Amino acid sequence: MRGFSLTLALGGSRRFWETARVPEPELTTRSATPADVDAVLAFWERAAENADRPADSAEAVTRLIARDPESLLLVFDGERIVGSLIVGWDGWRSHLYRLAVDPDRRRRGIGRTLLDAAEQRLTAAGARRIDAMVLDSNRPAHELWSRAGYTRQSTWARWIKPIARRATSA
Repeated sequence: MRGFSLTLALGGSRRFWETARVPEPELTTRSATPADVDAVLAFWERAAENADRPADSAEAVTRLIARDPESLLLVFDGERIVGSLIVGWDGWRSHLYRLAVDPDRRRRGIGRTLLDAAEQRLTAAGARRIDAMVLDSNRPAHELWSRAGYTRQSTWARWIKPIARRATSA
């Protein structure tokens, strides 16, 4: 597989995505912008595992990008999104979720490219451990995470509580 390094300029004095290994020359990797929100939602509808999770919304993705402009990493083939990963870092814990690769482009290194870039960002930020949220039923994803050096932690379970969004009065 031919690859090359891509230097990503994200602005500001902190550059978390220093380089990313991109497996195919026509691919580019960068953080999402507000202009990408509709394309991200369409991509997730096509490529992501959507079972057992709340519906995605433009408002939520916009809020994510506004809170941490480097949190949503995308891989493009031209103008088309072919990979995504949310990289959460709160200064203490690091979480990876919403790893998705275009079904027609899987097993070509796009997922690994996203993981490498995320690990680089989190390591530079001071993370000491990374965890990933992966659906139990998503067996192909288990293979990717295992090949990347992640192990299932059997001593923890994820506990969730859906909360209703309260309307605010103006």
